[in-house]
Amino acid sequence: MDKTVCILQGGWEGHEPEASVNRFRPFLEANEYTMTIVDDLAALDTLDLPAFDLVLPCWTMGNLSESQEEKLCQAIQRGTGLAGWHGGMGDAFRNNTQYQWMVGGQFVAHPGNCMDYTVQIARPDDPVMAGLSDFPVHSEQYYMHVDPSNEVLATTTFDGTHAQWTKGCVMPTVWKRYFGTGKVFYSAFGHVASEFDHPTVRTIMERGILWATR
Repeated sequence: MDKTVCILQGGWEGHEPEASVNRFRPFLEANEYTMTIVDDLAALDTLDLPAFDLVLPCWTMGNLSESQEEKLCQAIQRGTGLAGWHGGMGDAFRNNTQYQWMVGGQFVAHPGNCMDYTVQIARPDDPVMAGLSDFPVHSEQYYMHVDPSNEVLATTTFDGTHAQWTKGCVMPTVWKRYFGTGKVFYSAFGHVASEFDHPTVRTIMERGILWATR
């Protein structure tokens, strides 16, 4: 049976929202998703969001109106899935705290900007992480405020080089959670579209999308 996904595509162009979404279009098509692309948040006022099986936000910063935020959050609470990456989900809608509560975290800093760092697999027994080992990435090492109710699947450890007070801090980079009856998946990787050429980064995101879908 076909699945439906509402893709929120826009916001700050530095995160290459269109190009990043395009990396996953063949995957979504191969898995029989019908895609609705939203590039104007005003569309959220009229869309039947609970009818979608998944919402995929790729919209750094921006603002949701009170009614748009409420509609989106209610859709996830009622069973629509939510999955996304990096700033497109974890730094979207900075003034919308109910949205951030739903996501389970919010970007606050990336000391050192784009850099090489190592990701540790925290839950190798989870189907999303099955068969994956610790791996290096070149990206922004996101420092986030995170919800303690998240089920953390992968982490990174800050060495304090660029902010000495963070030395030894273990930061979640991939997690899943529930918000009401909706499944929520987040991966901190994907600063630009080319990061999804990394096979492990791409595998994690693809598996997370499938897991979160109703």
